[in-house]
Amino acid sequence: QVQLVESGGGLVQAGGSLRLSCAASGSIFSINDMAWYRQAPGKQRELVAGISSGGSTNYADSVKGRFTISRDNAKNTVYLQMNSLKPEDTAVYYCNAGVRVIGAAPYEYDYWGQGTQVTVSS
Repeated sequence: QVQLVESGGGLVQAGGSLRLSCAASGSIFSINDMAWYRQAPGKQRELVAGISSGGSTNYADSVKGRFTISRDNAKNTVYLQMNSLKPEDTAVYYCNAGVRVIGAAPYEYDYWGQGTQVTVSS
């Protein structure tokens, strides 16, 4: 019913920048919180940044001052601007959204994208 499609990953040198996008589509009534998570090989998935429907944001300590999360509610899209990238930022990045589906309100369902690889070389 709802799909999240990420784009913008790739290979970049340390100190470089990337911008990830995640577009939600389908039977969407409204979207509440949106977030980016990441999972490095051999590690647990961790929250990178989150943003509420009103624009309040939160960040993992490891990315504060370097990453910026934003959203365009009209496009049902969330972005992650990543600057000053480090090799330790290498991971698969996943988009997450809490969505109220048309015909199923007021219940909210949790959706995930398929992930996009970010690799930072030293």
